[in-house]
Amino acid sequence: MEIARDALLLLHLVGFAALFGGAFVQVRDEVKVVNSAMLHGALIQVLSGVLLVGVIEADEGEVNQAKIGVKLLVALVIAVLCWVNRRKESVPGGLFYALLALTLSNAAVAVFW
Repeated sequence: MEIARDALLLLHLVGFAALFGGAFVQVRDEVKVVNSAMLHGALIQVLSGVLLVGVIEADEGEVNQAKIGVKLLVALVIAVLCWVNRRKESVPGGLFYALLALTLSNAAVAVFW
């Protein structure tokens, strides 16, 4: 079970890297879009996070349900915003920076809570 947990954790981190990296490379661009790295990173984050919690709980591990709930809610908001705006030629700056801030805040919850 430890191998499955570690593999899912790695996949979860790859999803974060894709989501954050896909947004970060556009910070200086005038036209900002939801690129495929952001969309797929967000979807990977949600799926791998849910599976990771399932594997940890199946192994009789203890998880902080409040923390998981907050992280899932933020990840779902990010995924929905990416999905809805994926085909637009550009997204407003406020929405783009909100996606970036939500991504960083979700990582901060994981680290500091």
